[in-house]
Amino acid sequence: MENPDNGADGETKPPTPGAMLADKVEWLIQNMWPADAPAPRNNVETAGAIAHATGEDISSTTVWKLRTGRQDNPQLRTLTALATFFGVPIGYFGFASEAGPIDDDLTFKALRREVEEGVVRTEVLRALVDLSPQSRWLVDEMILAAAKADAERAAATRRNSAPAEVEEIA
Repeated sequence: MENPDNGADGETKPPTPGAMLADKVEWLIQNMWPADAPAPRNNVETAGAIAHATGEDISSTTVWKLRTGRQDNPQLRTLTALATFFGVPIGYFGFASEAGPIDDDLTFKALRREVEEGVVRTEVLRALVDLSPQSRWLVDEMILAAAKADAERAAATRRNSAPAEVEEIA
């Protein structure tokens, strides 16, 4: 049976919003940050924005642990605060069978937001629809390779910045 996290050739696919909890939290921060909240520069600002918006006291240490995978079983109130802040159903943090359809909806929502903000041009999406199946496959492969490279760079950056984050929260 093929692993759903792998392509047909067995190669690992880049993380989606439905991957591990750390990937989900990071994906939300990068793609679903509320437009009316200033973009965070660090975990202190991330925790502050979530606490301010939800009234839930969430620490920068908790945010750091969630983002780095050092905490994978947070309290329900923490997950509720995250879900409220990012405007996602609490099921997003649940089992893959429940989170899968939510992941797809969030991906389309994030893409729609990028189109509305002009980050992704509508004419590019239209051109993608008009491509032949062979050309679309080639573009798909290029996008997946770029996404995988970005995810690997981001993971390396998070790993390399862990000591700085520990000092920040101390």
